[in-house]
Amino acid sequence: MSVTAPVSIISPVAEEDGETQQSFEIYKDKLESILLDPKIADKQVCVVSVAGAFRTGKSFILNFFLRYLRWKTRASDDESETDWLQTNLINSNEGNNGQLKGFSWRGGDDRETSGILIWPEPFILQDKHGNEIVVILMDTQGIFDCVSTVQKLRHNICTFYNDFFYSCEFITLPKTIQEDHLQHLQLFAEYARLAMDEYQETKPFQTLMFLVRDWCFPYEAEYGINGGQRILDKRLETGAKQHKELQQLRLHIKSTFENIKCFLMPHPGLEVAISPDFRGELNTISADFKAQLHALVPHLFDRNNLVVKAINGQQITCRELSVYLNAYFEVFNGTELPEPKTILAATAEANNLAAVASAKAVYSKEMEEVCGGDTPFMSSAELNQHHERCRASALLSFNSAKKMGGPELTSQFREKLEEDIKSANEAFIRVNNSKNLFKSVKTPAVLVLFMVVCYIFQEFFQLLGLFMVASVFSLILTIVIALLVTWTYSRYSGHLRDAQKTIDTFV
Repeated sequence: MSVTAPVSIISPVAEEDGETQQSFEIYKDKLESILLDPKIADKQVCVVSVAGAFRTGKSFILNFFLRYLRWKTRASDDESETDWLQTNLINSNEGNNGQLKGFSWRGGDDRETSGILIWPEPFILQDKHGNEIVVILMDTQGIFDCVSTVQKLRHNICTFYNDFFYSCEFITLPKTIQEDHLQHLQLFAEYARLAMDEYQETKPFQTLMFLVRDWCFPYEAEYGINGGQRILDKRLETGAKQHKELQQLRLHIKSTFENIKCFLMPHPGLEVAISPDFRGELNTISADFKAQLHALVPHLFDRNNLVVKAINGQQITCRELSVYLNAYFEVFNGTELPEPKTILAATAEANNLAAVASAKAVYSKEMEEVCGGDTPFMSSAELNQHHERCRASALLSFNSAKKMGGPELTSQFREKLEEDIKSANEAFIRVNNSKNLFKSVKTPAVLVLFMVVCYIFQEFFQLLGLFMVASVFSLILTIVIALLVTWTYSRYSGHLRDAQKTIDTFV
C-alpha cells in the first residue's frame, strides 16, 4: 500500500503570537482530490469520526479501525490472514508486533492532533442491501486542552464542524459516563440541532457511540456492547425524583440522535500507559483489550451496522459531502460563532448546490457515454437530441432531490443548473467538432489550394512576360507557405495557439 499518512483538510492558523488559533484554513484541493475521485464520487458515504477531550486515545483507537478496514478490503485472499489485528498492512515488513501506523498518535500529556484529518484512502464496503458504501475515517482535534479556553472552544470550528458530518461518531471517555460529559454533548448537539430545526423532519444526528476506555468495574457491567448498553441506559434513565433540568437533558439527547450506543473497553495495560517507548506493539497490549477490539471493530463495520451519512433525512454521496464541507467551513470560520439561522441558510444553500452537482454529474456521465472523447463524430442534430435527453435526466435528478430553502431558492439553483448544462453542452460540441475530419483539415486544405492557385497564376504571368504581376503572386505564395508552416507547428506542438486561432479565423 502506498498511502501511509492522513491528509489535513482543516488546520488551525496561528496568530501573530504564534500560539493562539482564532481561524482555520481548509485545503479544498486535497479534499476534492479524495471525495471527487470518479471511482467514488457518486457512491453513498459513511463518515466514521472519533471525538472527545484531548489525550483520550482518539487517534490510537482510530488506527485499529484503519487496520481492520485495510485487512477487510485487501486485494489478497490469503487464508492465512484470518486475524485482522495481527496484520499490519501499512508497513507489513514490521511483522505481527509492528508499530501501530496511520493517524499520528503518541503517549504523554500534550496534544497531538490539530484541526481535522481524513484518511486519503477510501474503503468500499457493502451494506445489508448489497449497495457499495464508501467509508471515510476522520480524526479531530481534542477539546478542553490547555490551549483552547472555553471562549475559544465556542469559536472553534472543529468543535461543531464534526457534529454536522459524521454518520457514526465515537466519543472517547475515561473511566465512565459522567454528568458533565452529557452536558458537554448537549452543548454541541443543541447548537447544531437549532441550526437545522426549521427543515429537519427526522432526528438531526445518526449514530453516537460512547467509547468508555479503562472501564474498571467489569463485575458491575461486563466489557463490550452489552455491558455498555446497561451503563448507558442507567445514565440516560429519567425518574420522578430527578431534577427537571436533568430529565430535560436526557430527553433532549435521546431526541437528537437516531441511535445511541456504549462500548466498555478495559485498560490496555500498565506498560502501555507508562512506557515512553510504546508504539502500539500488540505483545505489549493486554489480552482483554485485544479481545474487546476483536468485538468492537468488526461490529462497527458489519454490513448491518453501516450508516450512510444523511442530511435532512436524505442520504448523500461523496460529491455532495464535498459541497457541504466547503459550505459549512465558510460559515464557521469566523471570529464569532455564527447564528443558527446563518448555519441554516448555509445548509439550505449547500443542499441545493449538492443537488446541482449531482444533476450535472448525471448529465456529464450520460453525454460522455454517447459523445465522449473516444466516441466517433456525430451530426449536430443527433448531438442535440442526446443533449436534450441528458438535460431532461439531469433536471429530473435535481427535481427529485429533497431540497431545503423553499421554492425561491430552488428556482435560483435550477437556473444555475441550466447554465452549467449549457456550458457543458458547448464543451461537448467543441469536442465533437474536433472529431470532424473535414473541419480538422479545412485550414490546411484551403491554404494548400491557395498555394496551388498562386503558383499557377505566378507561372502564367511569367509566360506572358508580366514579371511584376508574377512577383506579387510569388509574394502571396510565400506568405501562404509561412502561414501553413506556422499553423502546422502550432497544431502539433501546442505552442503559438493564438496564431493558429487567427489563421483558422482568417481561413
